[in-house]
Amino acid sequence: MGPFHAGEIEIQRRLDARDDADRVGRIVASEIPDRVVRVLAAQRLAVAASLDVQRRPWASLLTGGPGFITAVDAQLLSLAVPPRTDDTLATDLSAHPDLGLLVIDPRTRLRLRVNGRGLLGPEGLFLLVRQVYGNCQKYIQKRRIVAESSGEPGAVRRSESLDPRQRALVAHADTFFIATWHPEGGADASHRGGRPGFVRVLDERTLEFPDYPGNNMFNTLGNILGHPSAGLLFADFDTGNVVQVAGSARILGETDLAVRIEIDEVRETPGGLPLRLELVEPSPANP
Repeated sequence: MGPFHAGEIEIQRRLDARDDADRVGRIVASEIPDRVVRVLAAQRLAVAASLDVQRRPWASLLTGGPGFITAVDAQLLSLAVPPRTDDTLATDLSAHPDLGLLVIDPRTRLRLRVNGRGLLGPEGLFLLVRQVYGNCQKYIQKRRIVAESSGEPGAVRRSESLDPRQRALVAHADTFFIATWHPEGGADASHRGGRPGFVRVLDERTLEFPDYPGNNMFNTLGNILGHPSAGLLFADFDTGNVVQVAGSARILGETDLAVRIEIDEVRETPGGLPLRLELVEPSPANP
């Protein structure tokens, strides 16, 4: 059995990318390589994808000092930072064990995806690896950490739509993270980047963004094809505010694809990202 599920294969077929996908798919491993173990020790930021009781994917931020992500062995990751009790991740894992993790380093444009089954314990979060692979550096804006807040995040604000301030954050974003899920492949967290404005705010409950050319694996789109729902996370790198949205997802177009999100819940966490990051260089791959 190959690394791709039915949804991914269908999108690859539609775009005549099966041969490329099979070639790139050789990077997918079932164990954590030794070289990755060393890289993980320096990381400060990860994004988790989980599924709530309504079967909606959510993207959640996880941060810590260097060494907060460690490999217990070749198939088990440990994250020494328990999710906040008011973050959906804490309740999601009690309902569905599927967990996707994106480890990303804005300083070097490194990104690593790990998918499997999660467990939340007193020591933090554990992920039993099913798939692990690196991604290309396309569309990652290079940023550096310039400060770190020691204060606690504010209380989560919930609504059914984006207010004007939140819409402005989304409309000016050059980066966001997306969580998706597929019944065969489980949960997955991914990164999307572009020039500010690449995410279009059609109204207070509708977002749309293009799917730029990548590695032809189509993990995110394949998941949406099989389970048309997604969770998006936007962070204000200056203030640390974090906006999460969840809703239905639809793939648009035949060759130049886009994704439309119809929002049914918004969660904003003031200071949800303790790291403050400064833009160093936009991605040279940005259209």
